[in-house]
Amino acid sequence: MSASIFTGAPPAPDDIAQLPASLAEATRRARISLAVMVGCVLLIALIVPWLANAYWIKTLTSSLALSIAAAGVALLYGQLGLVSLCQYALLGAGGWIALRAGHGLGWPFELSVLAGGLLSCVVGMLAGLPALRLKGLYLALVTMMMAGGFQVVINVMGFPDGGAGWLGRVFGSERLMMPRPALALSDAAYFRYVAVWLAAVLALIELHRRTRAGRSWALIRRGEAAAVAAGVNILRYQTWAFGLAGFCAGVAGALLAGGVGQLDGRAFTAGDSVMLFALTVVGGVYHWAGALIAGLLLRAVPALLTDFGVNGYLAMIFFGVALLHALITAPSGIAGQLVGAFDAVRKCFVRGGKEAAP
Repeated sequence: MSASIFTGAPPAPDDIAQLPASLAEATRRARISLAVMVGCVLLIALIVPWLANAYWIKTLTSSLALSIAAAGVALLYGQLGLVSLCQYALLGAGGWIALRAGHGLGWPFELSVLAGGLLSCVVGMLAGLPALRLKGLYLALVTMMMAGGFQVVINVMGFPDGGAGWLGRVFGSERLMMPRPALALSDAAYFRYVAVWLAAVLALIELHRRTRAGRSWALIRRGEAAAVAAGVNILRYQTWAFGLAGFCAGVAGALLAGGVGQLDGRAFTAGDSVMLFALTVVGGVYHWAGALIAGLLLRAVPALLTDFGVNGYLAMIFFGVALLHALITAPSGIAGQLVGAFDAVRKCFVRGGKEAAP
């Protein structure tokens, strides 16, 4: 490429001729990256059930489900710089709808999951309206208040457990469990089932990032004035992002409900939303692997400490240190550091190969 792109001069004919090749190469790399992402998640789905016992399969199933919710958090923060602290509440809302649809309407499991995702999508759009006027700390406080409100409501209502009426509660008899899909009745099969959902949601987000929506989000993060000047509808694309993040949280909640068979209102506190956001930042918001790491930090690390006879709450101290490290020295998170280390090793091998060549 000539220097005309830096000087502001009209592009040279050679530059114009190279554009189609550059676009084709970028498209090829994007497709390879998408295929690698989906392949890695599916490879995990195949390998883990062979290596893990029943306890760890259940723990890692919850980790994969929470990774879906973390992917929505990463979308908002990584693409738009927006801090939403109500994502765990949206996860609970999605689980509530899935349980109600499964128990009360007898819908197939997949339809219940989609219903939970769509309801959380709508609620996420409503929760994103303050983002049009508020940013930073103020938006975080407002969304955290929404999470606190959900905590109060769900403690009063409870989750549906097979009873009659709109709330679907059972009183004085045994609670019913939400049935799993016919092709994922065992724990190992359900782990693979959740992994397929994770791969599909990650692919959906990556496709958004590479289309007009992703370009619009990048312009909005750079500056709303520049985005408006470029013809971007800020209301539409911010609402779009909150809706997609809400959909991710709702699907995660429905999958958690299917894995356990029930949900407990005490598990959806406002503090859980803060923890989800913090560990998503630690995992990395600019790479798909960050969501996977966040899910492991949320569930697998406390379980591992408990396995070694250590109080799982001790992980909170480690998480606090890790968050400070991510905010101060590693804004790309653990995933970004791993990708950087992999690229450095690859370049060393490539350089060594060229030097060894005659």
